[in-house]
Amino acid sequence: MIEPYVLSLQEVDETQVAVVGGKGAHLGGLSRIEGVRVPAGFCVTTHAFRRVKAEAPSMDDVIDQLSRLDPHDREAIRTLSAQIRRTIEEIAIPGDLAAAITSALAQLGAQTAYAVRSSATAEDLPTASFAGQQDTYLNVLGPEAILQHISRCWASLFTERAVTYRRRNGIDHRTVHMAVVVQQMVVPQAAGILFTADPVTGNRKVATVDAGFGLGEALVSGIVNPDVYKVRDAEVVAKTIAAKQRSVQALPTGGTHEVAIDPQRQEQPALTDAQVVRLVQLGRRIEAHFGSPQDIEWCLVDEDFQTVQSRPITTLFPIPEAGDVPEAGDVPKTGDPEIHVYVSVGHQQMMTDPMKPLGLSVWQLTAMAPMYEAGGRLFVDATRALASPASRARLLDLAGRSDPLTRDALETVLDRDDFVPSIPSIPSIPSIPAPSPPPSSPSLPDAGPGGPTTGGASAAGEPDPAIVTELIQRSQASLAALERDIRTKTGPALFDFLREEAFEQHKRILGDPLNIQAIMAGMEATWWLNDKLREWLGEKNAADTLTLSAPDNVTSEMGLALLDVADAIRPHPEVVAFLQGVEDEDFLHELAKLAGGTEAHAAIEAYLDRYGMRCVGEIDITRPRWRERPATLVPAILDNVRNFEPGAAERRFEEGRQRAQAKEQEVLSRLRALPEGDRKAGETKRMIDRVRTFIGYREYPKYAIISRSFVYKQALMTEAERLVQTGVIPEKEDVFYLTLQEFHDVVRSRQVDDQLIQRRKDAFRSYHALTAPRVLTSDGEAVTGAYRRDDVPAGALIGLPVSAGTIEGRARVILDMAEADLETGDILVTAFTDPSWSPLFVGIAGLVTEVGGLMTHGAVIAREYGLPAVVGVEQATRLIRDGQRIRVHGTDGYVEILP
Repeated sequence: MIEPYVLSLQEVDETQVAVVGGKGAHLGGLSRIEGVRVPAGFCVTTHAFRRVKAEAPSMDDVIDQLSRLDPHDREAIRTLSAQIRRTIEEIAIPGDLAAAITSALAQLGAQTAYAVRSSATAEDLPTASFAGQQDTYLNVLGPEAILQHISRCWASLFTERAVTYRRRNGIDHRTVHMAVVVQQMVVPQAAGILFTADPVTGNRKVATVDAGFGLGEALVSGIVNPDVYKVRDAEVVAKTIAAKQRSVQALPTGGTHEVAIDPQRQEQPALTDAQVVRLVQLGRRIEAHFGSPQDIEWCLVDEDFQTVQSRPITTLFPIPEAGDVPEAGDVPKTGDPEIHVYVSVGHQQMMTDPMKPLGLSVWQLTAMAPMYEAGGRLFVDATRALASPASRARLLDLAGRSDPLTRDALETVLDRDDFVPSIPSIPSIPSIPAPSPPPSSPSLPDAGPGGPTTGGASAAGEPDPAIVTELIQRSQASLAALERDIRTKTGPALFDFLREEAFEQHKRILGDPLNIQAIMAGMEATWWLNDKLREWLGEKNAADTLTLSAPDNVTSEMGLALLDVADAIRPHPEVVAFLQGVEDEDFLHELAKLAGGTEAHAAIEAYLDRYGMRCVGEIDITRPRWRERPATLVPAILDNVRNFEPGAAERRFEEGRQRAQAKEQEVLSRLRALPEGDRKAGETKRMIDRVRTFIGYREYPKYAIISRSFVYKQALMTEAERLVQTGVIPEKEDVFYLTLQEFHDVVRSRQVDDQLIQRRKDAFRSYHALTAPRVLTSDGEAVTGAYRRDDVPAGALIGLPVSAGTIEGRARVILDMAEADLETGDILVTAFTDPSWSPLFVGIAGLVTEVGGLMTHGAVIAREYGLPAVVGVEQATRLIRDGQRIRVHGTDGYVEILP
């Protein structure tokens, strides 16, 4: 079959992106919607583009060179891109192709003015809009000029901005082709953009209209501020009428120019309210056709709206799909609020990056509460907890202690008229999914059937210190049993074992009342000490010092243990030099050949035996573990070799213990001097003993979870390897893009949907561009919350104080632990930290993170090591530059950037 060079818009629809590009496909789809007017035109197909490229075969070599460039080498990108564009523009359009284009023009009217618009195959996609990356030319007159501008559109596939955009979105230049849309020009009275969802808040029920006089180019190019209208439920709920001093108009001889608007007309609205509402209704029809919120370019021509483009809004965070699906055993939702409110799990688990489908499904199947996926992240539905006055107060209190931004976001939603704050006549409302979770749970704590409750320690009276030892022994025995039993399971039987036995045991361990009691005992004692000692002594965050070097803290022990690894390596210069050049994961096999290599190998192996199941983002089972990629630890080991003396681990622990002991004596002495001092000192002593007994255990359950998860992963990857060996999948990591049930089905059927895996890979890549919200509503609104404080210096970055003290130093902005290069006295600035970051904490002087709470891992370990720390600092990694000097106020919760 001969592929056509030209297709009319009426001949194409949104399924034909590969033929007419994203813009052309969407315009074809628009032209098929009843009541939607699209200017007449045609598409010059990607077949025509490939025909032209074939005229210069050497161009493929240059594109290959472009694909291999470092994405940060802007000068090289600029040079090669310009070379490709020149080559394309210099190619004479073959006669048969030119004839097909001029014939299509003749049918529409050769002397009519046209818009010539790029339409790439990687454009206007659900995951990447490419808005403004390729060229558009307006008011082009005559066949010769149109052919010339078509060549320019082809060449614009390789503008520097388009090349860079593709690299950032992981799109291969060689897979993208260019079509061109040629449409009759319309001369509008007004034009602009309609977003069928609010592009700032994400609210799907609020549409935004930007409008100006003349061609929409005035808005796109930024030469004029538009009128802005907000529409909800067929009503204009807000509008701003701008002073529109200029417009863009078509010239009779072709092209466009700027025109000054009569001063008396500048502040007149470009549209009436009735026109705005009518436009939004049209947009809703377009949105329904394409199945997602749209960014629509429109023109008003003779009181009639014409649509010249529609593309998905790719910056919106998706809405959880299952928010209204009742779980088994749920109470009917009679009287439910009009909207649902979701709280981010990732912000509690210190992993706001997207997770792959296998990781999401395993976490959901082992969680203690129902969880819903959106944008590669997990959320819990907190609506019913918010709707009950008692559970709402408890949730807000816990949220405030953990993360003031989450609390403020929830209160913002509660203050609105569209949230109905009560559910009448519904018994047995489940307890809250609290936003300050114990690390033992892969969910926010929830008291569904058999689930944990918050506040258990107080309800149970004085907890028995012996339960810590008992819980650790139980966990170790359970892990040993899992490792023994899973060895005999293969094929479908493995998946049955995981679902029916391993995961159920997993949840029984998490839901053990003793487990929750031990966790809450330490947390509540910390809160009590901070609250009471501030009330009685005027001292902020006194528990920070009292918890230094608490026993049984497996995460802080992990950081100190890497100092011991450095001690084993430091005496051997040949080993140190070898590690400085490590680039792959096989380096451990080479160590034995070096002087001192046997000792180094043994030390690293021992560390991996105890902690090798950990990694950054460890709640996602698909993330590579240290045992799988031990080279990840090498930079931290070398930093320890360089920055510390032998025996540093033992000294640091003992120094912390002595500081805590001295602080205890000081506090008790000061309390005894107060009225009722003996009573206050007695109560405080009991709480100090309690916090030192239990606060370290808070880190153990997460360690146990990740230990079990690594056992699951190893068994699952053995199954994936069998699928590779039998030719079912090309790479074992492909199973990461399947849910556990889908993986099970593939193992059973020996068949896989390759297109599904590719779609999941594309979606996962796009999710990295989205910022996960702390709170998300079922209307799609991402509610960020705010710190409402006026007690910080002007220009300071506000956060949550989690570890007392003030420190100045060099900021090291690090987003990947494997790239850490720290010196003594540096302050670590990063997006979030989970336990895997703890080895870095022994070498830094302070901590700043974008995400975190009072009882999250980074905060606990910062206090354990005595590091001033401020967490929850919005956009810290963007606002603080690597190498800047900063001052961290860990007691008062803010960061100053120093001159």
